[in-house]
Amino acid sequence: MLVLSRGVKEKIVFPNLGVKVEILRVAGNRVRVGVDAPRDVRVLREEIADEDDLSAETLSETARKRRHAQRNQLNTASLALRLMEKQIAAGMQDDAMGTLHKALRSLDAIDAELGGDTLPPKKKTPEQCRALVVEDNANESELLAGYLRMSGFAVDVAADGVQAMVQLSRHDRPDAVLLDMNMPRMNGGETVRLIRRDPGFEGVRLFAVTGSSPGEFGVPVGPQGVDRWFTKPIDPAELVKELRGELIASTS
Repeated sequence: MLVLSRGVKEKIVFPNLGVKVEILRVAGNRVRVGVDAPRDVRVLREEIADEDDLSAETLSETARKRRHAQRNQLNTASLALRLMEKQIAAGMQDDAMGTLHKALRSLDAIDAELGGDTLPPKKKTPEQCRALVVEDNANESELLAGYLRMSGFAVDVAADGVQAMVQLSRHDRPDAVLLDMNMPRMNGGETVRLIRRDPGFEGVRLFAVTGSSPGEFGVPVGPQGVDRWFTKPIDPAELVKELRGELIASTS
């Protein structure tokens, strides 16, 4: 399971893989990422050991298929991390963040499987849906998250676009993202564009909850931008009503 600390240096830890990914704060909107991982992000466990390490005759067909899938996931993560390094070196910050998310999704999936966290997802009702609140004002974030939880939602929080994209890489991704626009490191507009560019986030509903207007960040209301735009100050009861309506519409 992916674990994200919320300090000056944010660490994403995959305990079953022995991999740590650290997001470092730097000047402006630039982001640096450090990776502490075994060579080639390989894991010598029974499930994915090399042929020399484990006789093929001892594996069932199911185990062989599982090992093959795990190797593919690790290869995807390894390639993504190396591509990300080149993109960062070339100053392609947005592309690098998108590539990082692909690596995190692959690592999180296999880490969860190795840890036994492989139960199929349960069918959710709108009241049981998960929301991600992206807000750099800690007080506002806490209050909105608390209201949503009291309204029946499971809620995660992120302080800016970088943390939001890390949260979205988890296998238990949210159904809806409620995000402010004016945030440090990666603002709401940049976050929306990254999400919409990635087919892995298809189906995630985006809601702007901000004191800004759409034109300020070049974010349209529609399929290429946010699904709804709520201008602060908001009526939280109305927000919840609209949020549930959008989620019902998306699953019908």
